[in-house]
Amino acid sequence: MKAIPNEYDGPRPPAKRLSVGQVSLDYANSDNAAEIDAGIRETIKGVRLSILAMGLGLAKLKAKGLYVDLKFRSMNDYLESLCDEMQIERSTAHNWLYIGEAYTKYRRELERIGFSDADGPTKLPYVPRALELHEKKEVFRNIKEMSVRKFKEYVKGEEPAAPLSKIRVVGNQIFVGKKLAVTLAKELDTKTRNYLADINMKAGEALEAGEVLYMTRLYDIEELRRFERGAEKMKKEMRAKK
Repeated sequence: MKAIPNEYDGPRPPAKRLSVGQVSLDYANSDNAAEIDAGIRETIKGVRLSILAMGLGLAKLKAKGLYVDLKFRSMNDYLESLCDEMQIERSTAHNWLYIGEAYTKYRRELERIGFSDADGPTKLPYVPRALELHEKKEVFRNIKEMSVRKFKEYVKGEEPAAPLSKIRVVGNQIFVGKKLAVTLAKELDTKTRNYLADINMKAGEALEAGEVLYMTRLYDIEELRRFERGAEKMKKEMRAKK
């Protein structure tokens, strides 16, 4: 960055670097596309250990259109290339972006409470919804103190009878909010139509929650039950390591 000229021409103190916890986020604070890109890749490789740094870097590339400097037409094109080269899931990269955008939006409040990587950055995309349901001070106190799982439960609200999902089925049509998303042929039998509607509902709910819906084909109900038991065990083991 170029220093802004003023009347004082003597030695200047070093530029202040943004840091979260014990991790330097200097590349996330840069306006140089290549420097941000290199920092993101170093972080993915494990040279640096900060989800916030990656999120902030991605958010800046998107907000300032710096992906153009890296010869990409859109942020999505950049993310696709990043995922292919670094062998990471698309959903993971998009979640990092959402984390960075949320931190940028609520930076003042998060810096005030000293929020860091150690406090669980994956909670950040849930902040907007939490603010719709709860008082601001309470939300930022809880995002610091609560575990990721507890904060997600907190964001669900106090009235289970009022579902958060905007997805609904009306006859043979599925709506997301007020927009028609899917129309199922009326000629389908009731069992098939309900089955397809249920699949679409689950896919939409996963998207709204920022989750990934994995689908596979199984031979029968007995195989499904065995698969579910194994999948639940694997999920618990993976989440315990986060």
